[in-house]
Amino acid sequence: MKTETRTSATPPLICDLGALTAPDLAVVDALARLRRAAARHGVRLVLRNAGGPLRELLAFSGLAAVLLVEPDEEEDSGDGRGGGLLPGLQSGRQTEQREEHFGVEEVGDPGDPAR
Repeated sequence: MKTETRTSATPPLICDLGALTAPDLAVVDALARLRRAAARHGVRLVLRNAGGPLRELLAFSGLAAVLLVEPDEEEDSGDGRGGGLLPGLQSGRQTEQREEHFGVEEVGDPGDPAR
């Protein structure tokens, strides 16, 4: 039985999304499945021409870190990193510290059945 090995010379699978006008979660699901299938075959998936609404959906779904989105030319920050951040996100920022609210308890309605 011969085992096939993939090398880094395998070209990436480029998915051009420029014609996509109204992305929804079905598109995100399809892209996640495509990425998974490509990874099973040792191929890297790269998304090209992903518009703002799709990038926002990827961020909302938590897949922005998994799916590699190629940066647009106008988004390139010129710092060598490619500027592949989603719109509205800034690198190197700290999360906001929130105040803890003491004495707040959730009370259930006695008429509601327990789950």
